[in-house]
Amino acid sequence: MPVVETIGKIHRLHEIEGLPIKAICRRLGVSRKVVRKVLRSGATEFRYERGEQPLGAWRGELDRLLTENSGRASRERLTLMRVFEALRGLGYGGGYDAVRRYARGWQRARAAVSAAAYVPLSFAPGEAHQFDWSHEMVVMAGAAMVVKVAHVRLCHSRMMFVRAYPRETQEMVFDAHDRAFAFFRGACMRGICDTMKTAVEAILVGRDRTRNRRLLQVCSHHLVGPVACAPSSGWEKGQVENQVGVVRERFFSPRLRVTNFEEPNALLLERCVASTRIQPMPTKAPPAQRRHVRLDPGLVDEDQAARVDPALVGFPAGALDCDVRARLLGGQQGFL
Repeated sequence: MPVVETIGKIHRLHEIEGLPIKAICRRLGVSRKVVRKVLRSGATEFRYERGEQPLGAWRGELDRLLTENSGRASRERLTLMRVFEALRGLGYGGGYDAVRRYARGWQRARAAVSAAAYVPLSFAPGEAHQFDWSHEMVVMAGAAMVVKVAHVRLCHSRMMFVRAYPRETQEMVFDAHDRAFAFFRGACMRGICDTMKTAVEAILVGRDRTRNRRLLQVCSHHLVGPVACAPSSGWEKGQVENQVGVVRERFFSPRLRVTNFEEPNALLLERCVASTRIQPMPTKAPPAQRRHVRLDPGLVDEDQAARVDPALVGFPAGALDCDVRARLLGGQQGFL
């Protein structure tokens, strides 16, 4: 049964790259039956309840056997089948698959991973966006308070979206992305964020992460591949980190005085539109990237349509990351 990440990859390969079922099977190493099930159902996850696991009380003994086996010389190490037979000799009554799954995880958790890291400093249109939180001080209803500000930035065009929230809960993260995708009129192929608890449940060896299931479902819905930075490695999402400082200096200094959250968010929306600059296009850009796209602020917030100059929101398609994917969100809202 495919995991949530595989389901998201199948949707992206079929919808974005237009690969047929056979090519997707070769790319991901899954059967045609699985691919057809994912595409026909449109589901973002499948659940399977495993029966009784007889390994439970034998984990300590299996850990001892695996530790002893790893300490032997490479020519003297036992295969997993031999380890299973040794465990059976001690009274274990379960099957080999449970031992194999546990042993594989045991080996991965203790493997030393070393690989050259490469962080691109330039991004293609529609390739990625970056997300981060910041804490800003405002005066709301006469009292100073800290608000949480969500930052979303398109890596190619440098276009930004900023919105204030009272907390950093998972619902706020999803709402920020929902509004940002509506503002950008599309979604990028990758979403880069740090290892926040609302997105990453566990940090494994190397780049492996145990991501939150609801986050994976949202990414699968929007065909976005989630990418988590290494711990304490803010340079891997340097654009949005720099945006935090710029927004703090230009939008929140001097300290805003408001009565509720609607007022700062209305002001932030106007300033995001006004601060957008057109990204220079390559001289040999394909014709598909030169057509003109017009964003209507009324589609983002009808209350602000009359206050935003429509002339500020017309961008060449090459400057707007999302348009390259030709996947306008339209009426797809409320995916929580």
